[in-house]
Amino acid sequence: MTAVGPLESARELLREFPVVDGHNDLPWALREQVRYDLDARDIATDQSAHLHTDLARLRAGGVGAQYWSVYVRSDLPDAVPATLEQIDCVRQLIARYPQALAPALTAADMEAARSQGRIASLMGAEGGHSIANSLATLRALYALGVRYMTLTHNDNVDWADSATDEPGVGGLSAFGRAVVREMNREGMLVDLSHVAATTMRDALDASEAPVVFSHSSSRAVCDHPRNVPDDVLERLPSNGGMAMVTFVPKFVLQAAVDWTAAADENMREHGFHHLATTPEAMKVHRAFEERNPRPVATVSTVADHLDHMREVAGVDHIGIGGDYDGTAFTPDGLNDVSGYPNLIAELLDRGWSKPDLAKLTWQNAVRVLGAAEDVARGLQATRAPSNATIESLDG
Repeated sequence: MTAVGPLESARELLREFPVVDGHNDLPWALREQVRYDLDARDIATDQSAHLHTDLARLRAGGVGAQYWSVYVRSDLPDAVPATLEQIDCVRQLIARYPQALAPALTAADMEAARSQGRIASLMGAEGGHSIANSLATLRALYALGVRYMTLTHNDNVDWADSATDEPGVGGLSAFGRAVVREMNREGMLVDLSHVAATTMRDALDASEAPVVFSHSSSRAVCDHPRNVPDDVLERLPSNGGMAMVTFVPKFVLQAAVDWTAAADENMREHGFHHLATTPEAMKVHRAFEERNPRPVATVSTVADHLDHMREVAGVDHIGIGGDYDGTAFTPDGLNDVSGYPNLIAELLDRGWSKPDLAKLTWQNAVRVLGAAEDVARGLQATRAPSNATIESLDG
């Protein structure tokens, strides 16, 4: 009898307990590349020249549920209608590919999709700027199907500090805490990726439901502000929430963090914003990369984060959020959404049990959403919707 290797064992496990991925930016990529022309980026066909994501590669990767990010840039003056366009894009995708994608609003919907062999399609709004300081807008996003909101993106909002901006309110303001409470009441998961550590701690203090980190790794393994400090990971068991490891090299590999900082400084020295992509800016960037080859993350790099996060938070409180189509670079072996079996195989090689891997890939994420639904039912029985304003609470 031929022994089954780790990769085939990984694929077998994913057939039963597929990946719930916490964050994929396909809708934004479709906006940026083709302005939502789904004929021009038909994900029923091979899109490897343009995207990390298409249906065949999702199937090859063993993906059973996807939180599609309905992200919009925080500097857009019309963030709310742009977010609605992103939601509409996800709805169009689900309607266009009904054999592959199933709309999902609840944990029960996720399980139903799994039993049908379809990919449960949920939505997450990336950044509190998408509600424009309005609790009514927050409730409207929930009614449209959004099941988590990341409190900030790369910039602060008026009521919460971002990990990659200068401190503003010192974590969450009074209105920020009201946002968290209203998310709890609706059943919308509080997503703490992108937020400052002070905001993470304030949100854990305020939240009556489990929180998530939809795409963040371990700060102890890679010292980047986008990652989760150990003292926050240690609080996840009592909260019931989970942290979903991300694959972005500059968040998981310390050498890539240092390289990115040097590359950004080089851009500024040449008079460009560090995110500039004009031909002149890219010429400067390519010249830097030729002199200083980019460090490459691997599957093992990501597994190191999961080993540490399991040790600190426990296996019941971790998951996966790759950030595909939201990053220019990916680790070797995790090049696109077909790569998840490589990560599971690496963890099998490291001695992870199949029951623990089932929690990582599927069970934890389903449990957390179901727990948020349970909390919401209790709160709605005792508490009316809040009509508080930022002016009334923050002055």
